[in-house]
Amino acid sequence: MSVSRTERLLNLLIALLNTKYGLRRAELRAKVYHDTSGNDVAFGRMFERDKNDLRQFGFDVETVTDLGWSEDDPATTRYRIGKESNRLPDVQLNPGEWTVLLLASQLWERAALGTAAASALRKLQASGTVSDVELPVGVQPRIRPAGQAFDDVVAAMHAQHPVSFAYLAGTTGKEEQRTVEPWGLGSRFGQWYLTGYDRSRKAPRHFRLSRFTGPVTVLEKETYPAPPNFNVRAELDRLPELPLRTAVVDVREGRLLGLRRRATPVADGSAGTPDAGYERLQVNFRDAEVLAEELASYGPDAVAHAPDELVAAVRHRLRNAAAFCAAPTPAYLFADAPRGRAVRKRTSEDQLKRMLQLVPFLVHNQGLHIQDVAARFGVTAGELESDLRILICSGLPEGYPDDLLDIHWEEGHVYITQDLDLKRPVRFTVDEACALLTGLETLNGLPELAEGGALESVTLKLMAAAGEEGLRAGSLAGPEVGPADSAVLDVVRGAIQERSQLRLVYVSAQRDQVSERDVDPLRLYSLDNTWYFEAYCHSAQGLRNFRLDRVQEVHPNGNPSSTQVRPGEGFPAKLFTPNDDDTTVLVQLTRQGAGLADDYYAERVAPLPDGGLVAEIRFGSTAWLPMFVAQHGGAARILEPSELGAAALDWIEAALARYGG
Repeated sequence: MSVSRTERLLNLLIALLNTKYGLRRAELRAKVYHDTSGNDVAFGRMFERDKNDLRQFGFDVETVTDLGWSEDDPATTRYRIGKESNRLPDVQLNPGEWTVLLLASQLWERAALGTAAASALRKLQASGTVSDVELPVGVQPRIRPAGQAFDDVVAAMHAQHPVSFAYLAGTTGKEEQRTVEPWGLGSRFGQWYLTGYDRSRKAPRHFRLSRFTGPVTVLEKETYPAPPNFNVRAELDRLPELPLRTAVVDVREGRLLGLRRRATPVADGSAGTPDAGYERLQVNFRDAEVLAEELASYGPDAVAHAPDELVAAVRHRLRNAAAFCAAPTPAYLFADAPRGRAVRKRTSEDQLKRMLQLVPFLVHNQGLHIQDVAARFGVTAGELESDLRILICSGLPEGYPDDLLDIHWEEGHVYITQDLDLKRPVRFTVDEACALLTGLETLNGLPELAEGGALESVTLKLMAAAGEEGLRAGSLAGPEVGPADSAVLDVVRGAIQERSQLRLVYVSAQRDQVSERDVDPLRLYSLDNTWYFEAYCHSAQGLRNFRLDRVQEVHPNGNPSSTQVRPGEGFPAKLFTPNDDDTTVLVQLTRQGAGLADDYYAERVAPLPDGGLVAEIRFGSTAWLPMFVAQHGGAARILEPSELGAAALDWIEAALARYGG
């Protein structure tokens, strides 16, 4: 969509909104399109495309005909958009409801639903300013979707297009091509599952996204009817949990303290004799792939011996990682754009959608500084000014001063005095409704929120406002976000509230050692159901993040917090705090692993033709990067510094040697 087309659609929308009786095609052609070509067929096609575009943006174009005449006659057919056409109803929220809604909107740290949640929140803010709320201590959960496949499946599911993908079947261990009509997407047992109709099996099936071995292809020319009132959470609740099994693993002596915490020695001679320098241990597990990912990261320090399924899964990951590390380096080019978090390339459709949100937002938030408005919409001040310049040139067909949008900015503060009936946002899209309502349902797993009335009341209000789109939120289900060890969380939360210091015994997975340290806890947050707390560490003399499940002991040491350091900026909290002595690493990621660029806060990215990318990431410690490459089994490799890439390949090859090469 070119800029001129963006302006044309905006002017067409304003004209159709501000006519009571409707405008004939000839009037629109002359006053909005300024078309004097005389080619009725070409104009007719353009007009039909524009009407479809307006419908996609949430505006229903009504066709009105004179009594007794057919709408096939352009001379007697008029067009208009009703004042209430698909407008978002007013939603009044109290401070407690705003608190819950902010938490729900920020659950999706990245991916398309993160953008949709932010867009939905702006629409709600357009009906009034956000109440001053204070986010509760220890309640900052996040959801991490399963990479690019998640975005592709969600987009196809909401548009009701089938998808095709290569899939590693769990029963046979063979790769198969599947074509599926996606009905729902949800998280269970730490994994994301697609539920849908498998066309080759002619029956409903569940598919784990972690078993997708290639990109998702959306069959955009095909559609399917979705089952009515489908609820993926109810479907996944019927999935049985995998049985508890035991793995036999050789572990290098004195290494892998975290794994040893949950392992037990194998009785002498009952499962053979380990090689010199190794101990034979048994580890309980439910999911072979999850344990295989962990064991692959340990390289030659851990060797799986049983069951055969686990051994094959580890070997498969290591071989894929070795092949990717040895592949030729692709040509890549970083854009000259300012360094920052990677974002999807903006389009003219994005601009028009943003402008339709911008007008009602400015109406209800007069006088905001242009930098603040740009930050709310996730764009630069220059991009926002470009939007405003288009808006002030848009209006009714006659084009008189009073018929144009009146927007001006004085000393950087933006005001709007003529809105031409664009002062109310359109209803939520399916993505927006799903992002907020799925987020609210996920928060039910946190007792301190579920016990209050705000969570239930704001959910009911949003369901009423979302209408039919809200009913389709049942196609998504987030993971459980409640902490596994609430006792440790309660101790940390109490110390944050009381501003007291903690003494903890902590297992560092990267350094493979146990340490004791005094910390001043600052805030708690989570990623899915893994909880962390940010604290000032007196040993490291800086901010650090600690996983709750790696805390062996924790208790107040009797001292008050002795530092004035405050939590890192931003919500939600980041897992990594950049420092001046960090090492900049170039990492190549496949399409399936592209989401790691966001997980590790890449400063620059260079897209590749196959859907992958090269990311520039800062790491405070590089010693664990061979583990990182091995863990992701062919989805990530180190390009620069070259010695780090070589060390990763050596690590993987040494591990493969333990499996016979």
